[in-house]
Amino acid sequence: MSETYTHTSHGRPQGPGRRAVLGGAAAAAAGLVLAGCGSDDGDDEPKGRKKGEKITLTFWSWVPGIDKPVDLWNSKNPEVRVEVEKVSAVDGAQYAKMHAAIRTGNPPDLGQIEYPVVPSFLIDNGLLDLTKYGVGEHKDKFVGWQWQQSVFGKAVYAVPQASGPMGLFIRRDLFDKWDIEPPTTWDEYEAAAKAIRKKGAWIETFSATNGNRFAGLAWQAGARWFGAEGDTWLVSIDDEPTRKVADYWEALVEQKLIKTIPDRQNAWYKDVQTGAMASWLGASWGDALLVGNAPKTSGKWRVVPMPQWKKGDGAFANWGGSTTAVFAKSKYPKEALDFAIWLNTDPESIKLLIDNGYGTPAAKRGYATSDLDVHKDFFGGQEYSEVFDAASKGVDTSWRWGPATDTLYQRLGDAFTAAIGDGGSFRSVLKTVQGQTISDLKEKGLKVKAG
Repeated sequence: MSETYTHTSHGRPQGPGRRAVLGGAAAAAAGLVLAGCGSDDGDDEPKGRKKGEKITLTFWSWVPGIDKPVDLWNSKNPEVRVEVEKVSAVDGAQYAKMHAAIRTGNPPDLGQIEYPVVPSFLIDNGLLDLTKYGVGEHKDKFVGWQWQQSVFGKAVYAVPQASGPMGLFIRRDLFDKWDIEPPTTWDEYEAAAKAIRKKGAWIETFSATNGNRFAGLAWQAGARWFGAEGDTWLVSIDDEPTRKVADYWEALVEQKLIKTIPDRQNAWYKDVQTGAMASWLGASWGDALLVGNAPKTSGKWRVVPMPQWKKGDGAFANWGGSTTAVFAKSKYPKEALDFAIWLNTDPESIKLLIDNGYGTPAAKRGYATSDLDVHKDFFGGQEYSEVFDAASKGVDTSWRWGPATDTLYQRLGDAFTAAIGDGGSFRSVLKTVQGQTISDLKEKGLKVKAG
């Protein structure tokens, strides 16, 4: 998927988004100032809502239970009604639909957009720079590294909602039964995998198509897949930290210590339900996933920190997390921003989102860590969110995403699947995807080179 989007000059100019990614945002990704970025032409600016006027904002999202906080908003704001349309999050279907709506000039007012794909929407000139509508006044309400995921230079393109700090979900009953200690290092993880395999079970799967999780594993190891040199994007997927991660998982696969089935699909759920798989490297939002798909295992699970490359280190990473973004064509950007801020900072809204398992809030206030232990009984009474809270504090904040990450994930999935099928090396996957990603970005008109 290396589609090059076309753009017309019809309608309201959509700001510096594309220019940001084409040039200055590369520098911004490294924390520099956005360059070569003009201002909006005000001739076709939205008029905004008149006093007393009743309007409806459209919001595309796949977050479970998102309708509940939206209903609360509507009850409190009868003049600014929000209408939710649920979109499928399977294989990026939601983003294909959003990009198509942008190209036809009919996107929603707001959309749920994950951190890694925000830059892709800037290439499409799809998102509104919210700075002129006062988003900067709310910066201190959010966790710093999450806020930065949607900042390019001086422009802010989305309101952070939640993240997915990673941890290790384990079947504590099986670990105890087999006298296996939860691993604290990756060496111990391999030893545990061997011990579990001797019992006829598996510690985990390497899901070839899960590029998002693989990115998290590389993130923890110190990788930097995207960077900048002036106005040029640097692509470093084939860097030493990522090679270390690839070598590690390739060795587990070669020794037949882990499965290679896709995670979060039927065969994987069956293994989780039956105890054939004794652990899962997941994210904070995974509690709801396990509860919903393996209810008969209630009380048997615990959460422990993600294994470290060196004992005693505190390096963690993030898997998932998303924003509430305002699309560039919104007729009511101020009202849309007001809703996005409320949705992600109001204590009542946060509680409703937490209850439905949306991840670790991006907001600094409005909840307590213990509030996240929604499924405490399922985890044997453990206050498991403390593990994820500590992990969140150990996430390397210098990691930044680049353009076309959704395409990158597809590239990784195809290459890892092929390598597992024909016995190719995982290092060759990195080399292949590195080259493909550079080509993909060049096709989009970006300046890019290997990092």
